[in-house]
Amino acid sequence: MLSRMFPRAFDNTYRGHWLGLVLFVLIIAVKALQGFNSMIRTHQIMTGADGIPVDSFSPVAAAEATQMFALLGMYLLVLPLIGVAALVRYRAMVPFLLLMLIAVQLGARGVHLLHPTLQESTGCAAPIGFYINMGILGLTLLAFVLSLVRHRSAEREG
Repeated sequence: MLSRMFPRAFDNTYRGHWLGLVLFVLIIAVKALQGFNSMIRTHQIMTGADGIPVDSFSPVAAAEATQMFALLGMYLLVLPLIGVAALVRYRAMVPFLLLMLIAVQLGARGVHLLHPTLQESTGCAAPIGFYINMGILGLTLLAFVLSLVRHRSAEREG
């Protein structure tokens, strides 16, 4: 199993279940869309999907928060872009990239636990973005497991 996550060479042979690859494509497309929207529609995403009360900030704080959120959106594009390269040329990398996506998503949950927002600490309902990201995390975990499952044709060949 470790050799699937960390192969000696990243070739273009995907060895997992085909559904894991389909889910990987869906996940990186959604993550890329999140990153792009966070960069371009920053204020709308901050206030709507993430429930950040930017309009209650001072003008300077709102500008700084908006810029930092847009930069975060740019950083969200890194793994999906690497994912596209993996799909085109290095498919053996898919399990590793799914593991990295899981690490990023669990890390984000950890940051939220360490630094809760006022809404989170007062028990208010989570914004829609939380539920979307939990769904993506669940799909990513499923895709990761499927990427480690040996494909039937690979069993006959090996």
